[in-house]
Amino acid sequence: MAQSKIDTSNGPLTGVKILDMTSVVLGPYATQLLADMGAETTKVETPVGDLMRTAGPSPHGDLGPIFLTLNRNKKSVVLDLTKDKAKEVFRKMIADCDIFMTNVRPDGLARLGFTYEDMIKIKPDIIYVHAVGFGAGGAYAGRQAYDDLVQGASGIADLLPKTDKVEQPRFLPSIVADKATGLHMMYATLAALFHHQRTGEGQFVEVPMLEALVGFTLAEHFYGHAYDPPIGQWGYTRILTPNRKPFKSKDGYIGIVPYTDKHWPLFFDISGKPELWDKWRGASFEDRTKNIDSLYALIGEVTQERTTQEWMTLLDEHDIPCMRINRLEDLQKDPHLVDVNFFTRREHPTEGGYFTTKHPVNFSKTPAKFRLHPPRKGGDAYEVLAKYGYSNSDIDALVESKAVGKPPKD
Repeated sequence: MAQSKIDTSNGPLTGVKILDMTSVVLGPYATQLLADMGAETTKVETPVGDLMRTAGPSPHGDLGPIFLTLNRNKKSVVLDLTKDKAKEVFRKMIADCDIFMTNVRPDGLARLGFTYEDMIKIKPDIIYVHAVGFGAGGAYAGRQAYDDLVQGASGIADLLPKTDKVEQPRFLPSIVADKATGLHMMYATLAALFHHQRTGEGQFVEVPMLEALVGFTLAEHFYGHAYDPPIGQWGYTRILTPNRKPFKSKDGYIGIVPYTDKHWPLFFDISGKPELWDKWRGASFEDRTKNIDSLYALIGEVTQERTTQEWMTLLDEHDIPCMRINRLEDLQKDPHLVDVNFFTRREHPTEGGYFTTKHPVNFSKTPAKFRLHPPRKGGDAYEVLAKYGYSNSDIDALVESKAVGKPPKD
């Protein structure tokens, strides 16, 4: 475990060892954030490999774009844990790590013999972080869980229909359940690590997707039903109104949020349309909240008269919150993201050029860093297993037996 005097120039988690048995998006997102912060992270994959390796095109077929984006600063070893020789290797890895992280279903881990109870026999102070679909003890415990399913069960799929005034639930076009739960998984790991450093104790940490997403959704959308008995509707009025949307400008779209009592009349005054606000000049915040859809519609009536930049200049002069609306293809040339060097073009040793995004958090003393390219499937087997006393000939034999996956040659 990381010690207080350790050199942390490679990040605040330098010296922490993570054994990463996660896949797809949820777990890899969490473990990449930790790896960015310096944790020595070894990704253990099945012979099939992380499914995101083949999601989308890649030069050699095993570094698809989503995998590429979520697995930097890690090393990869393929183990067939149905084989005894692979289990022997894995037990050595367990004994040497500080943290084990997984989103494999509990029944699968039990069949392999690597539950928390199994692992504490190998390493009593291990921090075992398990992301699951649904918490133990509940009616859904053990069920399969994917982003779409959890979006549906959490109420997130009910948000767009409330905005659009339609019946059919709709998924958000983002893997939001995985990513939000991944953030929960990451902070839970840090909290358990902090506890270990204070007490020397490891622990089992369960991170259930449904519970994480319901809390995430109801932060604002409990609304009137946060009280018993309820004193209002489900869903935050301002967020669910249909006219809460990017406003069309003369040459694109802009986001405008008149938020305070001062902002609303000032917006219409400086836009040259003060008469649009005349009937609302005596309205209270409560009145505006009840009629927010109509008020947003008024903004949309005037925004098409100027370009986005003209609005940005005018609104910034009067301190009214606003921001240009980026398309996905605009992000890499956004002036702020350019200034903070958010995107970096790198050259992978086998895959050629690709882009990485900057770790979003800035540490003044222990900055997060790029250290390793996303790994090819099983590409680090010889380097990693050598740390556990295996010679090249030993590893050759393990590869021959198919207990360990063969590193790619191309």
